[in-house]
Amino acid sequence: MRNAALVLGIIGGIWAMIVGFFGYGYTTFVEQHGAIGEMGKQVDHPMVIKAASFLAPVLAIAGGAMARSQNQPAGVLLLAAGAAIWFAFGFNVFTMFPIAFCGLGGILALAARQPDTH
Repeated sequence: MRNAALVLGIIGGIWAMIVGFFGYGYTTFVEQHGAIGEMGKQVDHPMVIKAASFLAPVLAIAGGAMARSQNQPAGVLLLAAGAAIWFAFGFNVFTMFPIAFCGLGGILALAARQPDTH
């Protein structure tokens, strides 16, 4: 289960990084160039988007990386990453996989009682 948490955390972190690039880039673009009609309006809380764009992938990759050695803190980090993605970006077609991978990885890391065989 720890190996599964490791893989899910790293893959979820990479997906979260892709979502974060676009979220951070969009908010920065609208800040610098202003709104573009009705389609390109600024989000309500751009700093939340920017913070989650940076922190969620870092938490997910760090949680995945430490899932084999320190499963309890890794599970907490993975669940926090999934919650940050959901809070900042909502649940949609672009965020469902990072949220699911981080959430399942966090649950598996917390549920692991003994180390996996290598």
